[in-house]
Amino acid sequence: MARYTDASCKLCRRERQKLFLKGTKCYTEKCPLDKRAYPPGQHGQSRRQRISEYGVQLREKQKVRRIYGVQETQFRNYFERATRATGRTGDALVKILERRFDNVVYRLGLAPSRKSARQLVLHRHFTVNGQIVNVPSYLLKAGDVIQVREHSKKLDLIHSSLKRMKDNALSPWLSLDKANLSGTFLNIPERADIPLTANEQLVVELYSK
Repeated sequence: MARYTDASCKLCRRERQKLFLKGTKCYTEKCPLDKRAYPPGQHGQSRRQRISEYGVQLREKQKVRRIYGVQETQFRNYFERATRATGRTGDALVKILERRFDNVVYRLGLAPSRKSARQLVLHRHFTVNGQIVNVPSYLLKAGDVIQVREHSKKLDLIHSSLKRMKDNALSPWLSLDKANLSGTFLNIPERADIPLTANEQLVVELYSK
């Protein structure tokens, strides 16, 4: 599977907004988007013609895909799954993405970014309901308990991430026990509760062409 290896900050500049791909760096003056709020490349600062309807839809799809760190094929599979769900397809798509194991680890504050969360999961630092899960795309169900493994509880990355997380920043569909380094996926969230600044309906329109 293809993997993006270039600078993550270029993705934020391409979408002209912070996607929070670099964790704490995104909140500091070192964020490149604050200095160069235009797309990367030699034509980034040039005047561009009016973007087409297709271009608007494509940019929105790329933005959502990059926020969650999902490759194109997997993202398309999520969309196909969302079309079979009840309710609005766009809402179902976002709910599926929020259920990803790496995303929940990030939302709990156990990692500074989704990319870091993905690495921690791959390196077998977490369990789900007492069983080791090293698949970042694993979809959690209501009531699932995420726990940092005993030998991983001294990792500086996890503790420093938790220290930076504010108490009121925890998503309402999650609960966190900082003392035991564990969290619970309480329920599948409603779209209105998910802090995602994207118009997923444009993604639906793109794939429906």
